[in-house]
Amino acid sequence: MEDRELDALLTDLESDRVERKASLSEQKRIREAICAFANDLPGSGLPGILFVGANDDGSPSGLPITDQLLLTLSDMRSDGNITPFPSMVVQKRLLRGAAMAVAIVQPSDAPPVRFDGRIWIRVGPRRAVATPEEERRLTEKRRFRDLPYDIRPVESATLQNLNMELFRGEYLPQALPPEILQQNSRELAEQLSSLRFATADAPQKPTVLGILVTGKDPQQFLPGAYVQFVRFDGTQLLDPIKSQKEIGGPLPDLLRMLDAVFEAHVSVQSDIRSAAVERRTPDYPAVAFQQIARNAVLHRNYEGTNAPVRVYWFSDRIEISSPGGPYGQVSRSNFGQPGITDYRNPHLAEAMKNLGYVQRFGVGIQFAKTSMEENGNPPIEFTVEDSYVLVTLRGRQ
Repeated sequence: MEDRELDALLTDLESDRVERKASLSEQKRIREAICAFANDLPGSGLPGILFVGANDDGSPSGLPITDQLLLTLSDMRSDGNITPFPSMVVQKRLLRGAAMAVAIVQPSDAPPVRFDGRIWIRVGPRRAVATPEEERRLTEKRRFRDLPYDIRPVESATLQNLNMELFRGEYLPQALPPEILQQNSRELAEQLSSLRFATADAPQKPTVLGILVTGKDPQQFLPGAYVQFVRFDGTQLLDPIKSQKEIGGPLPDLLRMLDAVFEAHVSVQSDIRSAAVERRTPDYPAVAFQQIARNAVLHRNYEGTNAPVRVYWFSDRIEISSPGGPYGQVSRSNFGQPGITDYRNPHLAEAMKNLGYVQRFGVGIQFAKTSMEENGNPPIEFTVEDSYVLVTLRGRQ
């Protein structure tokens, strides 16, 4: 946006597209504003602008605009508090004779967007939590958009193919704050649609997300939606197989079973000589396996391939391969670098965070690398190709 347009918005005190903050001290309110701009309830189709370093009347507050401030503001896009991730650009601009941080937030293609489980909207120049009617309006806007694959309808499925008890008993309480659930008088079909588990149009159809997270049999509609686990008695694919298992089912069950399989196969060495207290060291740290395996489930390509995620456990290493190469701003050259992340399945990422399997977006590989180093394992190896990503964890020496 040109400086002239930004300057006009900065001084328009009645606009529903503008939020001004003198500093970053009110980060909760800043996230609420970003969420509200992404929802674009008025339907203008125009970006919302957040000015940091501006007083309520648009005058400069004198806030120093440092690289750290810009980084903190940028991180609000993908730190997992606002879901699905908003489209946002952060810039340092010179306005009214002073430097300001400017966040330009585009309307979401898949509203409603939530911050901390709540749907924030703009009502004139102020923010508010959406009413059930406003939430329905936001949900209905999705039908006009080109949707990401993970929330496209599964035409051959019906709502009967979803496990409603799993949705109501496990997912809803973790996805929405208690007070929202207590006030919630909506029909189950509306709840499914609002959380992108089903379409808004009649007749309602489950989405890919709904089938993956709460489907009674996800593989019936998405044949590759499972993890193939094989334990080899040796270091080669032709060596004897000690154990093998297909790990499938709805996402919560799949991830729990994946953790259980790791616990059943990992070896732990006990040392009672080198310290007063017994030291127990696994050949692979659980954090590394979990982060890499969950990343494989999250970032894989579910469209156009029936290949599963593969976990091949050899006597000297674990290989975890995921169908689908790097996506978006992630490339072969920058794969695994801190701060470089993108999401082929952004709404599946939201669901995994709601279920507690993602604590913070964009740091899983770093957690895995650190845990391997602290456990005494060799560095993680990455093979990044156009059609797959292979991650190798080597055993502790």
